[in-house]
Amino acid sequence: MKLLALETANEQCSVSLIDATQELYFQLDGRAKAQTQTILPLIEQALLQTQNQLKDLTAIAFSRGPGSFSGVRINAAVAQALAWSHDLPVIPVSSLQALAQAAYRLHGLTQVTAVLDARMQEVYIANFSLDEQGVMQAVDDEKLLRYEHASTYCRYIAVGSGSALIEAEQTHSQAIVATAQDIASIAKVYAAEQKWVDAAYALPVYLRDDAWKKIPEQGKAG
Repeated sequence: MKLLALETANEQCSVSLIDATQELYFQLDGRAKAQTQTILPLIEQALLQTQNQLKDLTAIAFSRGPGSFSGVRINAAVAQALAWSHDLPVIPVSSLQALAQAAYRLHGLTQVTAVLDARMQEVYIANFSLDEQGVMQAVDDEKLLRYEHASTYCRYIAVGSGSALIEAEQTHSQAIVATAQDIASIAKVYAAEQKWVDAAYALPVYLRDDAWKKIPEQGKAG
């Protein structure tokens, strides 16, 4: 098994390539909003350094959102194009789930509320708990909520860029950010069970129905 994992939904860009037992490649470009310029070169570098080709992959995993509008769109489009061109399945991973996985990876937290700043006095939010396979699983629905409603929805320690925006009883470091490593660790478990979909379903999830119209209002956050 070999998986290529892509993460551009949080305004950074990272790529990971793993097999069944280890991480073969990981690179993060921390520059904000540079995903368009860096995602394809990082993928090419991952394949060259590990001496792999796209046809050698089992699947492509990607962060499907919610998150930065343009970042989510780029991630889904690149994953879909690569998968289609080489007849590969895709594994869409929630960016909130990836954030929760990062909290577990970095700090050993096993129950968290993942909160991402959605701008316009709103956050993306969901609650997660660690399962027996070491994957953070949602215990409720992903929501787009105003700050005051999000504080009520928050069940555990709040983590992520939106954690300081809501009146949660407990918050952890805002600096926790998901990377392709977290996408890869989740996708590895799903791939082992062949929980993937056709490239046609490499679709972004925005939660905000009128995301296109609201881009200017987001301070060009996307």
